[in-house]
Amino acid sequence: MRVKDTLNLGKTKFKMRGNLPVKEVERQKAWEDNDVYQQRQKLNEGKPTFVLHDGPPYANGDIHMGHALNKISKDIIVRYKSMTGYRAPYVPGWDTHGLPIEQKLTQAGYDRKKMSTNDFRKLCHDYALKQVERQKEEFKRLGVSGDWDDPYLTLKPEFEAQEVRVFGAFAKRGLIYKGKKPVYWSWSSESALAEAEVEYHDITSPTAFYGEHVVDGKGVLDDDTYMVVWTTTPWTIPASEGITVDAGFDYSVVQPEGETRKFVIATELVDKVAELIGWTNVKTLKTVKGQDLEGVLAEHPFDHSRKLLTMLGDFVDLEEGTGLVHTAPGYGEDDFNIGRKYGLDIFAPVDDKGYLTKESGEDFAGVFYDDANKIALDKLKDANLLLHYMPLKHSYPFDWRTKKPIIFRATPQWFASVDKIKDEILKSLDDVKFFPDWGKVRLANMIKNRGDWVISRQRVWGVPLPIFYGEDGEAIITEETVNHVADLFEKYGSDIWFEKDAKDLLPDGFTSEHSPNGKFTKENDIMDVWFDSGSSHQGVLAERKDLTYPADMYLEGSDQYRGWFNSSLITSVAVSGKAPYKQVVSQGFTLDGNGHKMSKSLGNTIAPIDVIKKMGAEIVRLWVTSVDSSADVRVSTENFVKISDSYKKIRNTMRFLLANTADFDPKKNTVAFDDLESQDQYMLVLFNKFLAETRSYMEKYDFLDWNKKVVEFITNDLSAFYLDIAKDIVYIDKQDGHKRRSMQTVMYEITVGLTKLMTPVLPHTTEEIWGFLHEPEEFVQLTDIPEPKKYDHDSEILANWTKFRSYRDDVLKVLEEARDAKKIGKSSEAALTIYATSEVADLMNSLKTDLATVLMVSQLTVKDFTDAPDNSTKFDSDGLALLVEPAEGKTCERCRLVRQDVGADSDYPTFCKSCAQIVRDQFPETAAEGFEEK
Repeated sequence: MRVKDTLNLGKTKFKMRGNLPVKEVERQKAWEDNDVYQQRQKLNEGKPTFVLHDGPPYANGDIHMGHALNKISKDIIVRYKSMTGYRAPYVPGWDTHGLPIEQKLTQAGYDRKKMSTNDFRKLCHDYALKQVERQKEEFKRLGVSGDWDDPYLTLKPEFEAQEVRVFGAFAKRGLIYKGKKPVYWSWSSESALAEAEVEYHDITSPTAFYGEHVVDGKGVLDDDTYMVVWTTTPWTIPASEGITVDAGFDYSVVQPEGETRKFVIATELVDKVAELIGWTNVKTLKTVKGQDLEGVLAEHPFDHSRKLLTMLGDFVDLEEGTGLVHTAPGYGEDDFNIGRKYGLDIFAPVDDKGYLTKESGEDFAGVFYDDANKIALDKLKDANLLLHYMPLKHSYPFDWRTKKPIIFRATPQWFASVDKIKDEILKSLDDVKFFPDWGKVRLANMIKNRGDWVISRQRVWGVPLPIFYGEDGEAIITEETVNHVADLFEKYGSDIWFEKDAKDLLPDGFTSEHSPNGKFTKENDIMDVWFDSGSSHQGVLAERKDLTYPADMYLEGSDQYRGWFNSSLITSVAVSGKAPYKQVVSQGFTLDGNGHKMSKSLGNTIAPIDVIKKMGAEIVRLWVTSVDSSADVRVSTENFVKISDSYKKIRNTMRFLLANTADFDPKKNTVAFDDLESQDQYMLVLFNKFLAETRSYMEKYDFLDWNKKVVEFITNDLSAFYLDIAKDIVYIDKQDGHKRRSMQTVMYEITVGLTKLMTPVLPHTTEEIWGFLHEPEEFVQLTDIPEPKKYDHDSEILANWTKFRSYRDDVLKVLEEARDAKKIGKSSEAALTIYATSEVADLMNSLKTDLATVLMVSQLTVKDFTDAPDNSTKFDSDGLALLVEPAEGKTCERCRLVRQDVGADSDYPTFCKSCAQIVRDQFPETAAEGFEEK
């Protein structure tokens, strides 16, 4: 036998390296084989319900780091709730309709215009399902637990049916109407877009300042006067119907040197415009109020037979331009509203693909709108009307899918009225809690400023608008027809709309005054995909028995304030008068390490699956808790390397705990709290304080502070303190000695508690740890996170030991200085004298612990503070002075402490008296046989 064999050197098969990329897959298969998710649901039956409703990702392509942040965050919350007293089912979902899938098939060579609608829809359907399966496997690889066998898909018949019923609820309240008004029109998608499908980028446009000849000045202006208007979209001039001014502005009639013409410009802008144009010696002939210009007629610059009406509007400003705005009611919302007020034509001569039609004039017919800018400028120049043009950089809307600029175009579309229920929507937010709390104001402002919702799309892959038309062209939307269509969709899916004639989709015997001959047609447009996902509170929450409506939480990226949070709120209020969620958590975007948006074209993406293959999903999961996700998050390889180091610290600490409790049987060896050693009582009190703090962070979905607290506890409280002093007890003491079992009691309880606490974040690792513990449950996921315990005098214990640890820090400092000065080698070679005030001495005495062991020195003496010699190190603010000297005696071969009683037992000449007694009791044969040489 060797001397080291007499030590209780802990052993465990829990490996230092986790081999996560391989072992995680094996563990996930075990979870699936044992149906752990459903086992957890069964365990939680009858408990209060917490439902986090999954915002459906779009079924197209591999998942990106934003997906990982989102799905892991949800998983952490759901797992935490499941382990703290809630029934928390999680049903993942997918958004499966829409243009991107149509575009993918077009890129693959399919031409939907050469196929039947349903043949093309079948291709879309199959493509969507393949993408769902692809993403599902990637989400599962992240360790996300949920009802993966029965997710919700917006293409499922039961979902489509509920969406139609949501539409019916709008119609019943008189919120559905058809109108011709400017909408966001994507020529690249050949469809109208909702606000949530638009993103903004800076572009440079040709800004034109040009004159429009007054032909009827209404006694205010002479006929040789020109209204100076400006526009950033010269291509829209063919559709111009008027000029808008502000009633309250002053307008000057001016004449520059060398000009016979007179020009009208907002008085405040005369100098600025004159400088731009290059006018000199500008005379102001008269000044009029904007309200006096109402009704003035000017000549259309390209068609002299058309007259442009001067109107009063409130959208004119004096920041840019001339104070007179070119107005084309078919090409802008402000233009449309004022045009409707003054009874102008809503004229939009541009086709679905962005080409101007013959109604624009022969010079423009068949020209792409962007190319028409030059033609318009040339025509103005030829007519001597172009006064100035220049490039202007400004923010402009783009199609979020195709990344192409869009246009405003008046087309007949179906709308859902938001304005009529806006107050009701805003009031519903009173009952919703937001994380961060500024989210409420942000969403409320978006609702306040939002126009009516264009819900029709000129595509085929989606849910058809359940609208019929009579012989007189009147739309037929009745409760009876909508419910009948919903029932058909529920039974056959929405493909039936395109398979059957209108008469076969109506209820048997249906008649209408609008079709005396019994002939009907049907709408060909589909619903906006935001209406799809926005109806999920009915298609999923209200539909599934294990879920609840409203949901307890929606959690998505901050872009969803204008997307899913927004559309879901509107539809839910229309259906039930209440918000679909009780809490909303929003997260920022994932950016690259330099703060730029991640993009495949830029080559700056980091795919979650690549990190997983190299480091494991646990590293990505731990990373999620290490960032402030309420704001934008930077992602870099360096981040994951750093997180990997944190993970190793956690893993190795847990390994030490497992190794040193390997011979501990909690049923036989547990020491009651009142009988624990003082430092062990303190550590248990401290752990329960830590439990309370970490649970409170999770309750607020504050992952970052949770992460900081866990790392701090493991690094500072365990590794640097408790486990550091533990070695001199658990290694050295008798195997079944009280001090050792006392410490093991606490170590084991902390190991179990930490394992449960970390399970929502690191489930693969904690399940691995769980296999080494003496606990009844097969899976740690089927346990509960412990509630913090209270102990007698715990506040006093905590306060005293906290103060003592500050003294210990002083000791560690002087020991380090002594090592640097070569006075001692290790701290175990030190004799420490503490010169303490009575207050400090009393506190140390009250701890009732072996201070030398806790301070990790061989010999310790406590003397009065007033006796401190000059060569001691004083810590006046703490009320103590410290003196480090080499310990006197010999080093015990077993405990490595310097003792004066080494060799007191002649059978063990190299052992101190304590070690000799322990070895004699446990290994009596060694007294005679001795030990092998090293």
